[in-house]
Formats: sequence, C-alpha cells, structure tokens
Amino acid sequence: MKPLVEPGSELTSDELTRYSRQVLLPGMGSDGQRRLKNARVLVIGAGGLGSPVLTYLAAAGVGSISVIDDDVVELSNLHRQVLHAGAAAGTPKVESARAALAKLNPLVLVETSNTRINRENALQLIDGHDLVLDGTDNFATRYLVGDACAVAGVPLVWGSVFRFDGQVSVFWSKPPEGHQPVTYRDLHPTPPPPGSVPSCAEGGVLGVTCAAIGSVMATEAIKLIAGVGDPLLGRIMLFDAAGMNWQTIRVRPAPDSAPVTQLLDDYEAFCAVAPTTSPVEDLTVGELAQRLERRERGEDDFVLVDVREPEERRIALIPGAVGLPLSVLRTGDVGALLAEVADGRPLVLHCKSGVRSAQALELARSAGVSDIVHVRGGVLSWIAEIDPGQPRY
Repeated sequence: MKPLVEPGSELTSDELTRYSRQVLLPGMGSDGQRRLKNARVLVIGAGGLGSPVLTYLAAAGVGSISVIDDDVVELSNLHRQVLHAGAAAGTPKVESARAALAKLNPLVLVETSNTRINRENALQLIDGHDLVLDGTDNFATRYLVGDACAVAGVPLVWGSVFRFDGQVSVFWSKPPEGHQPVTYRDLHPTPPPPGSVPSCAEGGVLGVTCAAIGSVMATEAIKLIAGVGDPLLGRIMLFDAAGMNWQTIRVRPAPDSAPVTQLLDDYEAFCAVAPTTSPVEDLTVGELAQRLERRERGEDDFVLVDVREPEERRIALIPGAVGLPLSVLRTGDVGALLAEVADGRPLVLHCKSGVRSAQALELARSAGVSDIVHVRGGVLSWIAEIDPGQPRY
C-alpha cells in the first residue's frame, strides 16, 4: 500500500543512531523513518492498549503523538497499563503518559488532552492527524470514533481486549485505489444488547493480552505510515491467550450499508446505555448504612443482594449481603431466584458501581418483582464514603 505520510526532514546523526536497527529493515530505510518522523498520530486512550501503543510509537520515532484521555491512574490499572508507575496513582493518565514518553524518547512531540472524546469535539480532535488509534473500552465511544474517522476519511487502527482475548483491525472509509473501504460498522453493524458484554472492570483482563494487542496496533500504524507490508485493512486478527493462537478472518463491507457521512446525535442512546426512562428507585450508600444499622437492631427487615461475581466479593464487599450474580439472573428464572432469596422480605440490590444492579432491577421488575431497590454507586461508593479501608478495584 502507498505510504500514508510523505518523508520529513533528513535524519540527524542522533536519529540515525537511535533508529538504526529500524532503518536497516528492508522496505523501511531512511525514507520510511523520515515518514514516521513526519507523521501526526492521535491515540485515544492511555490505558491498557494505549500504554503499549504509545510506548512503541514513541520508541519507533513517530514525530508527533496526540493523546486523549480523561481518566486518572489507579493502582488497579497497573497490572496492564505499564506506561504508568505506581507513583503516578491519582494523576491524570495523559500527564503520566507525557512524562514517561519524554524519558523514553525526547525527540518525539507529545501533545495531550485531558478530556473525553465526544460528538462535539471528535472531528476537531481528529483533524490534522494522519492516523487514529482507538484503545477505548466501551461501545458508545468505539462507534463514535469509528464514525468520526469514516467522516474524516482518516484510517483507524482499532483494538479491544477482554479477559484472555483480543482483536485488532484497520478501518478506512477512503482507502487508496484498489482497496475496499471498510469501517467499524462493517464489523459491528449494530451494538450488542445492553449488559451482554461485561466491561474489563467486571469480567477482568489478563494484563499481557493488552501488550500483545497493543503491539500489533502499533505495528499496523507503522506499516501504514511507512508503506511497509500488508495492513489489516479488510481483516481482523483474533488472539486467544489461553489457547495461545492467532487467527485472521476477512471483514467485508456490510451488504446494503450506506456510507457514514455524519455523526449520530447520541451514541449512548444508540448503544442503549442512556439512562432508563422508567423510574429507578435507589438508595445512597449513606441511606443503606442507616438501614443496615436499623436491621441490626431489628427495626428494619430486608435482604441485601450482591449481584457481582464471586471473585469480586473476595476483593471488597458491603457487609451483610448475599451473593446472586447478575450472570445467574440473566440465564435463570429471575422471579423464582429472587423470591427464594427474599423469602417474603424487601430486596436491596448492589454491585460494583450501580450499573449491574440497575440492570438486575429492570430484570426483576420485568419478572413482576415490585418491593425492590438498588444502591447508587455500589461498592465503590461504599468504600469512598463508608469504609475507605477496603481495596478499590
């Protein structure tokens, strides 16, 4: 494929020394390295995938790297987000990333945006970049980034990880002549049902899987910029770390799909993650603590149900809860399961952050269970406001 970027200025003596092993590669040469030097790349997310992506792009000599992320470094990130040190906990990820990359390669310009990409700023953030790499972890943002790149005609290197599995592909709505346009919507024409795909925070992720997928993403970016090799445009690479195998399958334009020419008004609504329109009764953790105290004195009677997975309960918990995972409720008789737990008493549901307990509440209501509420903010709010001695995860 034709190189994405024109060569920049001649390499300096320091650059030739630093990148000499790369310059020696067949098909790369000094021209390819100068293309990397002249490239402007946007990396969305400085987390599990962003860490290896940013590390290898900076080390490879990509001249200008923009990083966008609105999150802060947490201790629970460090097993997979290896760009960040433990001392950076509590600081914005983009600032931690900039400091780490400056130490790795001071010849690279790193620009940061401590914000969340959204419908209003997406096209502006992408403007002026040769390539976008998406390492985000939710479907609403992935569709937004995919659509924005399609509208802008900018190639997108996309990756995702979950538990032991990972995926990588390249999407491009306006590729060079001789190549079929393929976008994120050709891989996922419609989003999955709400709650059907747990987040990494709920389902876990093997940290080194991020390294495997992120390194492939960086490889694809370098190939596109320098015009080396055969990119994953029109293909998706699947990685199974547990079985230790890779496979590549074709991704073709979806039948009867219309070109993406504009952004949607609301991507969270499109992915059905917008707040429910039905009334949701909830408790704050402070109100729950009071009710637990009254229950202890015999002045209240209810069953507190933890809908997280058993391994999560071993990390942190709200005392006095019984376990009934949302995954079990989804596959069983919701009414019967909750009736057995309740034994005629009111129910209070909780999870890690309030998302899964709200979903369990909707399932319960659909099954005809009425005397039931859920805890806003879940275990994370309980730790923050009631019991800060427990570990966050």
